[in-house]
Amino acid sequence: MRMVPVAEAVGMILCHDITRIVPGREKGRAFRKGHVISQDDVPKLKALGKEHIYVWEVTPDLVHEDEAAQRLARHAAGPGLRWGEPNQGRVNLYAEYEGLLKVQVDQLRQVNSIENICFSTLHNNRAVARGEMVAGTRIIPLTIPSSTLEEAEHRCAQPEPLLAVKPYQPKWVGVVTTGSEVYEGRIKDGFYSVIKKKTTPYGARFLGQVIVPDDPEVISQEIHQMVGEGAELVLVTGGMSVDPDDVTPLGIRSTGAEVVFYGAPVLPGSMFMLAYIGHVPICGLPGCVMFNQTTIFDLLLPRIFAGERINRDEIVALGYGGLCLECATCSFPNCSFGKTI
Repeated sequence: MRMVPVAEAVGMILCHDITRIVPGREKGRAFRKGHVISQDDVPKLKALGKEHIYVWEVTPDLVHEDEAAQRLARHAAGPGLRWGEPNQGRVNLYAEYEGLLKVQVDQLRQVNSIENICFSTLHNNRAVARGEMVAGTRIIPLTIPSSTLEEAEHRCAQPEPLLAVKPYQPKWVGVVTTGSEVYEGRIKDGFYSVIKKKTTPYGARFLGQVIVPDDPEVISQEIHQMVGEGAELVLVTGGMSVDPDDVTPLGIRSTGAEVVFYGAPVLPGSMFMLAYIGHVPICGLPGCVMFNQTTIFDLLLPRIFAGERINRDEIVALGYGGLCLECATCSFPNCSFGKTI
């Protein structure tokens, strides 16, 4: 590219978008990259504060910002992603369907460590909707050396695409509700309706609910019964605290399940329990799931329905960002809750 005075640029090709800003009202593109400058354009450009502009001169070893951003987006996009057209040097990536956004965080750091490369994403393991913007990329200057761009492309694509969206997998869900007070009819269960509301958007199909007393042996038997009937996720509600009569954790352990965690570093949700019988997740849900709008359950549901097996280290990592502020108006997931590094 070459910088020339505006008055001498008539007939030349503009090599970048020029933005027009009206404070408090709008920000948009006044001139598009590739525009051939006319005599009528000269006063308009000067009105935008442009005394000099860059015009395009083809050089084999340099890549224009629009092409560079498109190439970065193309190499970074894994399954479930599409990219848009360049706008002022930037290209955005969008989810093609509902699912779990996967960001290769270490790989992203490597991409952004290359000088003059910018790649921004939403957080890893976030539930995203079809058509939602999940990332944006651009280069900082108007052109970039081919060798630098090729290095960035390699890091976007290897060892796997930087970004992907994993679709949700419908699951048969069984619910085991514990509590002698519910079993004996002294109080009405409030968990089941909350669980249905939270899980149905991910494709939950319900085998049913069974209500049992605070007896670890009975709890264990009913969990096995649910799994035997085809449950792909078992949710066990109530009795998750350390009170003497709260024996649900013992009932889950008595199944022989592999316990990943009991006592998660997330508030609300510290009494949550996660275990597996084979490939079937068993979740012990504390009372906060019924009373708080957002808890650890909401952080893990998208991953469970995307078919991921969650390990202990990942639960431990949730402590950073694991404090919900319980705002009067909840904006989750557009907040810091559950956002680990």
